[in-house]
Amino acid sequence: MIFAKKNEIQNEIHSLFLPFIFTRKKMRILGIIPARYGSSRFPGKPLIDLKGKTMIQRVVEGASKATRLSELVVATDDERIVEAVQSFGGNVAMTSTSHPTGTDRCAEIVRKNEQAFDVVINIQGDEPLVDARQLDQLLAAFDDPSVQIATLASRNINMDDILNTNRIKVVIDKNSNALYFSRSPLPNFANAKEAPLTAYPYLRHIGLYAYRSSVLLELSALQETALEKIESLEQLRWLYHGYAIKVVETEIETPNIDAPEDVEKVLELLND
Repeated sequence: MIFAKKNEIQNEIHSLFLPFIFTRKKMRILGIIPARYGSSRFPGKPLIDLKGKTMIQRVVEGASKATRLSELVVATDDERIVEAVQSFGGNVAMTSTSHPTGTDRCAEIVRKNEQAFDVVINIQGDEPLVDARQLDQLLAAFDDPSVQIATLASRNINMDDILNTNRIKVVIDKNSNALYFSRSPLPNFANAKEAPLTAYPYLRHIGLYAYRSSVLLELSALQETALEKIESLEQLRWLYHGYAIKVVETEIETPNIDAPEDVEKVLELLND
């Protein structure tokens, strides 16, 4: 009977505290799609027609399929994009015309809604074939409360990529945190005793980022560094100031539209 009584008490305590032990507050995650009209290489790019839909509409529709997103908004500095997004029922917010980067544009949105979201993902506005699985893959990194910033990388890399200054390489530590990003071959293979891709598992960076909301606001307040200027890579500013960037490996990739000549290859891949 003593044991029976003890078990009854334990069961009562267990049932009382079980909700608190296993119920974890669901993260509120905001997807932001920065969209500028005045691109130097392709003015008006967000509004180009891709088989009956603007590029920005296709990005919104693709990103909205991500299961981890709580809300999705387009951040722009142009009324034409505002009107276009509103026409298909998307959420859109006007931001300053003076932002030098998409990160700064995202930070303005977060600053106005600082308490509303735990994590923010900066979604590329020039990828009309955006894959929601890739977004969810990146956002899963924030299940670890220690993650401040997360980004993606791929092992799908060849020697042309390694030597191409437009392909960003990244090296990571044993915990998959970034050590450095570079346009140069990274690591350098001058002393390799065998073919570079045999000697080392090179990683090609994919420029998709997510951040804790509080961290994003801190990043937007940092000053430019000589390191990021010489490489022309904004994320080096964050590393320089001691922020950890978790690198998530992915096999999912989608093409972007950087210049007019990229449109045709995307049109060939569109199914609707």
